[in-house]
Formats: sequence, C-alpha cells, structure tokens
Amino acid sequence: MRSGQWPGRRFGWLWGAYGTSALGTWLAFGAFPLIAVQVLHCGPAGVAALSAAGAAVGAAVAVPLAPWVEFRRKRPVLIAMDLVRCAALLSVPTAFAFGVLTYLQLLLVSVVVAAGDITFRAASGAYLKALVPAEDLLVANARFESTAWTTTIIGPPLGGAAIGLLGPVATVAADAVSYLLSALGICATGGHEPQPGRRKARRVRAGDLLDGWRYILADRALRPLFFNTTVFNGLLMAAQPLLAVLMLGRLGFAPWQYGLAFAVPSIGGLLGARLARPLAARFGPRRVLVAAGSLRAIWPVGLAFVGPGTGGLLLVVGLEFGLILCCGVFNPVHATYRLERTATDRITRTLSAWAVTAKASTALLTAVWGVLGGLLGPRTAIGLLGLLLLATPLLLPRRAAALPCEPEPGSGPGPESEPAPSRS
Repeated sequence: MRSGQWPGRRFGWLWGAYGTSALGTWLAFGAFPLIAVQVLHCGPAGVAALSAAGAAVGAAVAVPLAPWVEFRRKRPVLIAMDLVRCAALLSVPTAFAFGVLTYLQLLLVSVVVAAGDITFRAASGAYLKALVPAEDLLVANARFESTAWTTTIIGPPLGGAAIGLLGPVATVAADAVSYLLSALGICATGGHEPQPGRRKARRVRAGDLLDGWRYILADRALRPLFFNTTVFNGLLMAAQPLLAVLMLGRLGFAPWQYGLAFAVPSIGGLLGARLARPLAARFGPRRVLVAAGSLRAIWPVGLAFVGPGTGGLLLVVGLEFGLILCCGVFNPVHATYRLERTATDRITRTLSAWAVTAKASTALLTAVWGVLGGLLGPRTAIGLLGLLLLATPLLLPRRAAALPCEPEPGSGPGPESEPAPSRS
C-alpha cells in the first residue's frame, strides 16, 4: 500500500456525502422506536415488529434490484436512492403535523428506507472500487469508519436534545434533509462513469437473483465471513429494541441519557478505525479479521446486568466502548477485504446479497426476540442474546491460514467451480 493518505478530490465529495447522511442517521437514532413508544403507545412486541417487518420486506424489495443495478452507472443509482429515502422520511413529520401518523405509515417508511439502504450500499461499493485505486481502498474504508463513529459521538446526544425540545419527529426531518444533501454531494463528485458492459440480456432472469449468494458461498474466503457477520450483526441488532424498552421504560432513563450511552463509547470506534490500517499492515488483514471478530463477541452479554441510575449508565458505556473498539478495527478491514475478493462485475450483486441476508436475519431475529422479550422480559432476552453472541467466533475461520491470500489488484476470485468471470 502506498503512503498517500488522501484518495483524491472525487473521493472527498463522496466522503462528505457519506458523512452528512451518517450524521442525519445518528441524529435520528432510535427515532422510530421512540415514536412508536411515545406517540403510538406500542409495547415491546410492536417496537420489535416495526424493526423486523421493515427490514424483512425492504430486503425482499431490494433483491430484484441488484442484478438490474449491476450493469448500470452507479452514481445515478446512489442519487436516486438518497432522494427516495428523503421523500419517504419527510412523510413522517408531515403526517405527524396533521395528526394522521399511524403505525402502518411508520412500517411502510421503514420498508422503503431499508430497500434504499441495501441498494445504496451495494451500488456504493462498486462505485468506491471504481473511484479509488486498489492500494487506497483500506484508507478510504477506514475514513468512512472513522466518520461513522464520529457522527455516532455527535448525533445521538444532539438528537436526544432535539427530541426533548422539538418533539419526537424532529430528527426524522433532519435525517431526510441529510439524504438530500448527500445526493447533492454525490452529484458533485463529477467525472465520467462508463456504462458497465453486459454479458446477459437486458431483462433480469429469475436465476440472476441468486448470483450474489452463489458467488459468496462458492468462495472459501468470503463464505465464513459471510456467516459470521450475518449472525453477529443480526443478534446484536435484535438486542437494540429490547435495550430501548429496558432503558427508556423500566429503568427510567431519559432520551438524552439513552443517546449518551451510545455516543460516548463511539470514541472507541474512532480509535479502532485509526488502528485498523497499521494493524493490518503489521499482522495482515486475515489475522486482524479473526482476532477482532472474536474479541467483539465478548461484550454484549453484560448488557443483561444494566441497572438504573449512574451505575447502570456507566456499565452500558463501558460495555459499548469495548464492543465498538473491536468493531472499529474489524469493519474497515472486512469491507476492504470483501471488495478485493470480489470481481468487479459481481460487486453489486454480492454486496446486495450480503446486505439482504443481513436485513432478513436481523428482521427474523428481532421478531423472535421481540416475542421472547414480551414473554421473558427484556433483560432475560438480552442475556440470552449475549450468550449466543459468545459462540459467533466459531463461525470465523478456525485458523488464519484457512483464508487464501488476497488477489492482486485488478483480479478477482471466481467461484471455485468455474473460471473467474470476465471483466468489462
């Protein structure tokens, strides 16, 4: 990897667009659960169902989009997804202002946003790989990761304050505006983006919908990471509605305290993102993936022991700091490794399959644990999730040597049963 620290001006616009939308997302952190609890008076099952159904249906909607997006210019797709999410989110404060906001509308908006998220992430991976030299991919991903955790530090406390002053839908409006600004930033990246070549007929076939999964499962490096991240992220996200109900309801924490509990530990993510590149350079990305992927699993079980008051708040902060530090190291190395392992004409379908599976598994696990939270109580359900997370390192490669070497820049692995696909 070369010593340069800045991947270029066009990347700067993309990075700025990402930072803007990330800040909007974290300003609105927990906004839908808060609206469901405080405005629509939903219980644990209703809050969990909102997260689960939105993610599941959104993932289903996104599946046929992946092969369609693969062979189209990515920048217009990114702009369109930003504008769609902006419009959907703006409908929430509008309906609230007129007193007609319903649970069904929140559900429909969450579906649109989830589908837009998946499509945007899949297209942005392909766009980033085309925009940034291969040797700068880890630098770029580390900057995205640092920005994500920086906005996590700033966003939730500001969002909690805004909710306290302006009401529960204020941050949803801010999130909508952030997507509009992101679309403008992506427009400003400029440059010519060639039309991707097509090897198939323009019409999407039913078999095309499974291309991403076939590619992942046939690759002996991507396959274990796919299962690990899917299960880990699904279990971790399933705990969030339960933790919101526990902290905001039974333990009596104020919204600003809830936001603070997740903002302060994000300093660990910022630190981890800064460590990712030197650690990968010293120990190799494969070892870093296995070590950080294992260490991040040990923290969440402690959330089952959160109590009221300052002590409970400090416990959440400490546990989240350890978890986020490990994730901050893991995420950019994982994102870079995945892009390097994936052939250029498979990136959108592969990343879409990855994101769809993550959304679907999160939806399923969130729904299941919403029911368990109603039956057993949120604390017991969170403890059970923590115990299962302790087992997720078993899904990582048991030895770093089990991972093959990264491909050289410009090459990509094909499924083991067929030659590497041609590039356009």
